[in-house]
Amino acid sequence: MASYVWWWSWWFTVAFIGCLSIQKPVFSEPQTNLLGKGCSQYNATDLPDFFRRLNASFDDLRNQLSNQDKRFATTQQAVYTMVECRNYLSKADCVSCYDAAVTLIRTCSDANGAGVTYDGCFLRYESNNFYQDTTLPGNAAICGNRTASQPNALNPVAQQLLNDLSMATPRISGFYAATKREVAGVTLYGVAQCAETITKSGCQDCLTVAYKNIEGCLPKYAEGRAVDAACFMRYSDRDFFADNKTTDITPFLGGGGSSNKKKAVIIGDVVGGVGLLLIVLALFLCIYCSGNILGATELGGPVSYRLKDLKIATQDFNESNKLGEGGFGDVYKGTLKNGHVVAVKKLAIFSSRAKANFETEVRLISNVHHRNLIRLLGCSNKGADLLLVYEYMANGSLERYLYGDKRGMLNWKQRFDIIFGTARGLAYLHEQFHVCIIHRDIKSSNILLDDEFQPKIADFGLVRLLPEDQSHVSTKFAGTLGYTAPEYAIHGHLTEKVNVYSFGVVVLEIISGRRSNDMQIEPVTEYLLEKVGFHFQIPLFLSYFTKYSLPTSLSHSKCTCAMVKIGVETS
Repeated sequence: MASYVWWWSWWFTVAFIGCLSIQKPVFSEPQTNLLGKGCSQYNATDLPDFFRRLNASFDDLRNQLSNQDKRFATTQQAVYTMVECRNYLSKADCVSCYDAAVTLIRTCSDANGAGVTYDGCFLRYESNNFYQDTTLPGNAAICGNRTASQPNALNPVAQQLLNDLSMATPRISGFYAATKREVAGVTLYGVAQCAETITKSGCQDCLTVAYKNIEGCLPKYAEGRAVDAACFMRYSDRDFFADNKTTDITPFLGGGGSSNKKKAVIIGDVVGGVGLLLIVLALFLCIYCSGNILGATELGGPVSYRLKDLKIATQDFNESNKLGEGGFGDVYKGTLKNGHVVAVKKLAIFSSRAKANFETEVRLISNVHHRNLIRLLGCSNKGADLLLVYEYMANGSLERYLYGDKRGMLNWKQRFDIIFGTARGLAYLHEQFHVCIIHRDIKSSNILLDDEFQPKIADFGLVRLLPEDQSHVSTKFAGTLGYTAPEYAIHGHLTEKVNVYSFGVVVLEIISGRRSNDMQIEPVTEYLLEKVGFHFQIPLFLSYFTKYSLPTSLSHSKCTCAMVKIGVETS
């Protein structure tokens, strides 16, 4: 019953969003144009357990998309989840679309069911099994906002294209087809797709309804979509998939006599046999390689890299490729065989306990996905060294832009964005991930910047590999003086407030351009925080301490004062 309730509200949302947000698609992007979002009106019971299982399901789905190169995935961990990407998307674009859907679907809070549909992908979760659902009440077409330039010529070709897709797609393995037709000098593109959990007849039923709905967009509109519980159909006079992603649907449209059918059966048997052989061979190679890389334990999250490949990528950890040094080890720039640039951290951790727990801790870290947290791509524990492979940040650390060769290049808006982004990343580590992760060493050198100067927190979770851990009262200090909360530095009391304190210090550094332990402040025995406390009149602080030109706009000035207040109150 809950499914029907939220699908009614879903289609009201679809109808509203569809009128406002349909824009020209670009087939080389994740296609995160929102078509609809729906949340159940019923709340989940036992929320901690529900969210723990939901987070585990989301992690499982992402692992299937990124590591197994799938475009369709489901889980059954007491929370039923399903994701489906359009097959024409690349793996990277599919994962990006999925990440966007996860971020949006979390806004449904404690609802026991929700769904998000983009042009490029679909994500849904329920407390009940919905995998056999095909159609639900309230579905409707989503017509574009562009009128067709030649409606009379477009209409018959578009109708034939969509009818062919509705007939052929259920007969194709994977329930997916993309094709195009020429009409009056214009190319018409069409795609149809069904969830792989339903039957052939279920796919046929769903697409039949979708076809009837999408006909309502013709002949007036140049593009249209139809979305239902288990299928998706779309047409457009603009390209939204590459030419090499088309499907030859002719063999699946019927006709051709018994001879063609026999040929199809023979070809299908041969292809199926070869495919099965390849799958068995691939599984054997995966098991063999994982055994060589990780020993007897299978790593259920990040990619396992071979040590020799990482040595080649970093030119045997050449000093010329070193990006930086930190408390956990040195970081090197590496270029993999496929041309992908990564950052390889060579951990300076040699305890036997750390090595024993390496796989477990890395699996935990690899399941943390947020736009303001550095993504762990993989690892290697072959040999004496423990290596972590991260996404590469071309702009380096925030420290470089505050005190290094890029000093003074950040404008006020960029600094505010960095503050807000860092706060979002910390909030995720503290409250939204199923395990609370306390960083312990938040500082400007551990905040990296991407190409658009969006911040990403680095080195979270690594402190768990240190000896004499893990409890919330730790005798092993991990942090940097000047950023560390007094109750942790002195007494070892570890809570989320340790991160909040360090964040406050970083905020003041971003605003003032001074290090927390800047020896240029007189007298030399005083730190930045001591001076801020003494000069807590904000305008006096800004005029006396900041090394930047003060913001000229009123909105930026108010925001700056607010940031100083936040920095002081959190530290």
